[in-house]
Amino acid sequence: MPNRKPYPSDLNDEQWALIEPFVRASHCGPQEVLYSRREVVNAILFITRTGVQWRYMPHDLPDWQLVYHYFAQWKKDGTLKQLNDALRRKVRKKAGRNEEPTAAILDSQSVKTMQEAETKGYDAGKKVKGRKRHLLVDTLGLLLVSWMTTADVQDRDAAAQAVLPLAAQQYPTLEKIWVDGGYTGEQVQVAAKENGIDVEVVKRSDQAKGFVVQPKRWIGERTFGWLNRDRRLSKDYERKEESSEAFIHLGMIHLMLRRLA
Repeated sequence: MPNRKPYPSDLNDEQWALIEPFVRASHCGPQEVLYSRREVVNAILFITRTGVQWRYMPHDLPDWQLVYHYFAQWKKDGTLKQLNDALRRKVRKKAGRNEEPTAAILDSQSVKTMQEAETKGYDAGKKVKGRKRHLLVDTLGLLLVSWMTTADVQDRDAAAQAVLPLAAQQYPTLEKIWVDGGYTGEQVQVAAKENGIDVEVVKRSDQAKGFVVQPKRWIGERTFGWLNRDRRLSKDYERKEESSEAFIHLGMIHLMLRRLA
C-alpha cells in the first residue's frame, strides 16, 4: 500500500493483483526508483474519477509528467484495451455467462469538447458541438468496441464503416446487435450482412408518451450513465480522440475492478 493517506479511487490489494500482470508486461519509461507502477495506476485512476488536469495532480501522487508518460504508452500499445477485454471476460464468467458475447447493443453519445480539441463537429439533432462516442456493449453493459468521431457523423455511417467491421473482427461469436432508430437504413443492413451479424432496430412505440424504457436499448444508455460518473468523462476534455477512447477504457476498467474485488 502507498505510504500516504489513500484516495477513494486507489486500488486495493485484490484489484492490483488483477491488473499487475498487464502493466508489468508493458515495458516503458523510467525504472521504478521513486514511484511504484501501482502508484502510477492510482494516479491515472484519480484523474479519471475526479477530472483534474494533469498539471494539477496532487503532490502526494507521482509527478504528472511521469504519469502522463505511462498513460500515453499504455494508450498507444493497447494495454488499456487488453486490460478492458480481460476484465470483461472475468466479470462475464462471474455472472455465469460465456466469456465471449453472442449479443450486443450499439448506441452513441454526443458530448461537448474543449477549445483545444483537434477534432469537433456539430450534432444538429442534439445541438451539441463536440465529439460522438459510439459504444458497442454486451448484454451486461460492458464495453466491447469504442469508436470516436466528430459529433456531426451519423450513427449509421459510424456503424457501417467502423463499428460493425471491428465487432465482427474482434468477436467472431457475435450474432445479434440491437440498435435504435438512428441506425435505420440500407447502409447498416448491408454492412451487417457482410459481417455476418443480425442488426435489429428497436423502435419507440408511436403511442408512447414521455420517457419510456426501451427493450435492450436501455443497457447501452446505462453504460453511458456509468461513464458519466467519472468527471473526466462527463465532457470530452481531450485534445486527441485516442485519449478520449483511452479514458473510456479506464472508466470501464475501474468499474469492473470494483465488481471483481
